[in-house]
Amino acid sequence: MAIPHAHPGEVVDVRPLGPALVNAITTALIKTEALEVIRLVVPKGKEISAHSTPGAITLQCIEGRIAFTSGGTQRELDAGQLLYLEGGRPHSVLGIEDASLLLTITFPRHPARG
Repeated sequence: MAIPHAHPGEVVDVRPLGPALVNAITTALIKTEALEVIRLVVPKGKEISAHSTPGAITLQCIEGRIAFTSGGTQRELDAGQLLYLEGGRPHSVLGIEDASLLLTITFPRHPARG
């Protein structure tokens, strides 16, 4: 059963999960043609292998700590830190500690055909 996405104007709670983090799963919160917002859960030691998205992303660490690698450079994100990456750039994520993050993907617009 799919978890419903938030509706326009609906309040979405993105506070730290605290003790519930150990049992949490990644969840898409909002999805439209132009935007997707995901609570990404990355357990300690889990790696999300290199991939890319067509649109730009922001990744905000809500709790825990991760290593983010792109273009041969690794950066650590702690709670309260955010990074931006242009679309099409390969990147990977590694959980240094159990972590939850707010991932936002903006999808490029395609001009109307006429």
